[in-house]
Parts: sequence; structure tokens; C-alpha cells
Amino acid sequence: MNRKLLQSVREYKKESILAPVLVVLEVFLEVLIPYLMANIIDIGISGGDMGYITKTGILLVLMAMLSLVFGAKAGQYAAIAGAGYAKNLRHDIFYKIQEFSFGNIDHFSTSSLVTRLTTDITNVQMAYMFTIRMLIRAPIMIVLSLVMTLTINKDIALMLLITVPFLGGILIFIAKKAHPHFIQVFDQYDVLNNTVQENVNAARVVKAYVREEHENEKFGKISTLVFKLFTKAEKIVAWNMPVMQFTIYAVVIVMVLVGGESIIYGTMQTGELTSVIVYALQILSSLMIVSFVFVMIMIAEASTDRIQEVLDEIPEMENVAEPVMEVANGDIDFEHVDYSYGGKQGNLALKDINLHIKSGQMVGIIGGTGSAKSTLVQMIPRLYDVTSGCVKVGGVDVRNYDLETLRDQVSMVLQKNVLFTGTIYDNIRWGDENASQEEVQRVCRLAQADGFIQEFPAQYNTMIVEGGNNVSGGQKQRLCIARALLKKPKILILDDSTSAVDTKTDALIRQAFREEIPDTTKIIIAQRISSVEDADVIIVMDNGEINGIGTSEELLKTNKIYQEVYESQVRGGGQDE
Repeated sequence: MNRKLLQSVREYKKESILAPVLVVLEVFLEVLIPYLMANIIDIGISGGDMGYITKTGILLVLMAMLSLVFGAKAGQYAAIAGAGYAKNLRHDIFYKIQEFSFGNIDHFSTSSLVTRLTTDITNVQMAYMFTIRMLIRAPIMIVLSLVMTLTINKDIALMLLITVPFLGGILIFIAKKAHPHFIQVFDQYDVLNNTVQENVNAARVVKAYVREEHENEKFGKISTLVFKLFTKAEKIVAWNMPVMQFTIYAVVIVMVLVGGESIIYGTMQTGELTSVIVYALQILSSLMIVSFVFVMIMIAEASTDRIQEVLDEIPEMENVAEPVMEVANGDIDFEHVDYSYGGKQGNLALKDINLHIKSGQMVGIIGGTGSAKSTLVQMIPRLYDVTSGCVKVGGVDVRNYDLETLRDQVSMVLQKNVLFTGTIYDNIRWGDENASQEEVQRVCRLAQADGFIQEFPAQYNTMIVEGGNNVSGGQKQRLCIARALLKKPKILILDDSTSAVDTKTDALIRQAFREEIPDTTKIIIAQRISSVEDADVIIVMDNGEINGIGTSEELLKTNKIYQEVYESQVRGGGQDE
């Protein structure tokens, strides 16, 4: 098992130690039982000593009961240790993911992270549970059985000594052959989960375009591929059991021949031969257990590597030694900012951005698709870190802030904001979990959401289904804006977050911003001129650069891109009525 992952055992160390200790006691008793049975046959029955038979029989019953108790408790502790280890692993991975920046998350797909948190951890849990119980039990059983056989008949013990390493070599060979195939299986599991996730999330689109057959075919292909890869791996592993059974039973037959000849010549007794056969079968069962656990470990090995990738991922953003714990105001400064999604060697998404936004200003940002509008604003709450230059909020480089402090004061409504399963109250209180009903209703009025909420039968107690699919796009956007306002931030960023509302509602939201939160810096990314026309400053983005900056009147005189957008929307009838 991976040493770094084993650190997640933590408070379950006691159970992890007790389980193998009890297994040792259980095995010790199990090994003694055949020895006593042999004595009953060779001493008690052969000598007609009923007292010896009774006394030894009672001892056998007591040992069997003790063995049962030890085995049951070992299984219980192993189950607790395995489940606890899995719980801690899930905790560690989930908390690690919370530290990731957008850049870190981009390294993994959502479906891949879900698979690692579920299927992969379950595989590791099962392997750990069986390792601390069965994989401890099997070698001890083999060694003690061999020792007992050696005391009875050296020739038979020698045969078993040769057989065990031979079968161990076969096991290792099979494991090495099967392991690469299991790795491929779990990579394809990610694709399978992604296909299912996409299909469920986009169910309305699939039905609207009558693409059910296409989606079924796509799912069928990846499902069949997973089946073929798993079958290929299992075909290799399947050789394990018959090879072991053939070898061991062949040895048992030879043991009977050798033992029978020894009984005839008087060098071995019947009870001893019986106990030797039992020891051989114990060795057989132990080897089969080893092979079974080995298969689980092979599967878990692939899962362990995938879990390790997440735990080894270095968060791109960490707090400095003594971070700033207070944001003074909503001033924003970009100083020669460059940014590349591909790192320093990649193509620049933002190029030499220089910008100053005063606290309390309303700033509009427009630009064509791919002009890096969203990338620009994501630098402010430090969702991404600049490649060069610096971004300042309240006169302080954002990299010097405590991340939680910074993001508490920069509310951002993303293009693809989601609502969570729960009531409307629950969703809005993501902005402030201690907010009163009156505060929730106030921000909903500011976001022009109170009107449609009051029309629901349960009003603010209306349940939102997963992803917010039971409200319209415009309603979802207004609820997300209300959630952001409840944080009472010094900076509010709307990333094309009013695109699904009509122009009248859009205007009312902006009016409420001016009147109710005048000291908050408001940045609005929009495609519609009407959404930014009354802003204090409008920034025109083009190909990752600031193409123009000024008021609407100034840009109409000086900026060609703004003129073209204005002409196409306002004079060309592009605006909503």
C-alpha cells in the first residue's frame, strides 16, 4: 500500500493493529486443531482411551469457539479500519480539491474527480481491509502449517516447501501481466462517467434535438470498451485459480501416496496423515486467499496512483507567510498584467493590461467572443494568478491577501453559476449563512428576484432541484446575483450574468446597484450595449488587450469596435424592446 495514502488511517490505527493481532491468535488455534485431531485418532481411538477422547474433544470445542471469536472480532476491526481509512481519504481529497485554483481543476475533469472519490477509494478500502486481515492470515497460516508438517513428515513438508514458492512466482507473473489492463480500465471509467454526466445534465437538449439514439450509441461504445478491457484483465487473472488448484491437488495426491506407504511400513500413523492433508488444504486455501487479495491489490494499485495524482497536485495559490487580513476598499489596479493558461511558455490570453478602477465605480466591459473579458475579471478574486505584472485590490497585491478574506470581499457571479438542491433561502444564504429572512428578501428585491419568488406557492421555501433546473435562466441569474449581494462585498462582478433577463429588468438591477450599494465597485461584463451604456467607465476588450476605455459618449467618438457594436444593436434594432 502507498505510504503517503496510509497517513490517512490516522485515528483508525488501533483497529488496524488489533485486526492482525487477533488474526494471528485465530490462525494459531486453527493450526493446533488438526494436531489435536490426529492425537484423538492415534492415541484416543487406537488406544481405546475414552477419557482422552472426551478431554481432547472438549479442548477442541473451546479452541474452535475461541478461534471463532478472534476471527469475528478481527473481521469487525478490519471493516472499521477499512471504512475509516476510506472516509479519511475522501475527506483529504475533497479538502484538497477545495484548495485548487481554476488552473488546478483544469488538470482533471469533473467526472474523473468523482470517480476517484467513489470507485477508486472503494477499491483502496477493500484492498486495505483484506490486507490487514487476509493477507496477514495467509502467510502465517502457510508458515505454521509447514512447520507442523515438518514435525510430522519431512518428505511431505519438502514437497510443500517447493510448491509454495512455485505458486508465488506464478502469482507475481499474473499480477504483472494484468496490472496495465486495470489502469486502462479506470481511465475509461472516467470517460464513461463523463458521458453519463453530460447526458443527464443536457437531457433537455438531447430530447429537443431527438438525439437519444446517438447518446445511446455513444454510451454503448464506451461501456463495451470498459467491458472488453475488464474482461481482458480478468482473463489473465482467471488463470490463477485453476493453476493453483491443479498444483496443490496434485501435491495432495502425491502426499497420500507417500503417506500411505509410510503407514504401511509403520513410520507414520493414520491420524498424522489426516492432519498433514488438513495442513496441505490450509496451505491451499491460504494461497487462494493470497491470490484473491493480490487481485484486489492490483486493482487498488491503479486506483492508488489516480488518488495520489490528486493529493500530489500542488495548489497554484497559497497564502503568503503573513497575509493581509482586511480589504481597505474597492480600488482595482492592473499593472502590466500578462496571463497565459499554458504558463510562461503558452500563448498570452491577456497582454500588458494597465487599468485603474476607483472604488464605487460602475464599470462595463464589452468585447467579442474570446476577447478575454472573463479572464480579466477572474484575476481580481485570484481565481487565476497573473503570469507577469500584478493585480491590486485596495492598493494591495492580491497575492498578499488571505485568500478567504479577498474572496469574501469580491463577489463574482459567473457565466455558468449554479444553484444547489435546497430551498431558495438555503441558496441565497450561501452568501451569508447567518443572514436573516429580511436580509435575504432585501437582496432579492435588489436583484429583481422577489417578484417571481412571491408567485411560487412556497415562496422563499420553494425547493430548487439539482442545478436549478426548475427555474428559468433569467430567474437563476437573479437568484445568483442576490446570493452575491448578500456577502456585502466591496467589489461585485457580473460576468454576463444578466444575459437571460429582459432589458427593463436589467435596467432596474443596475438602478438598484447605484442607489443601494454606491460604495461597492461594480463590474459588468455584457454583450448588450444597454447593459453597460450608463456605466462610469466602459472597457473594450479585443484579443486579450484593452482596445478602448472611456464613457459611452467618448467611445462612440473614438473607438471603432464600440461604434460597430452600437450601430448593430441600437440602430440596427438589436436591442430588446
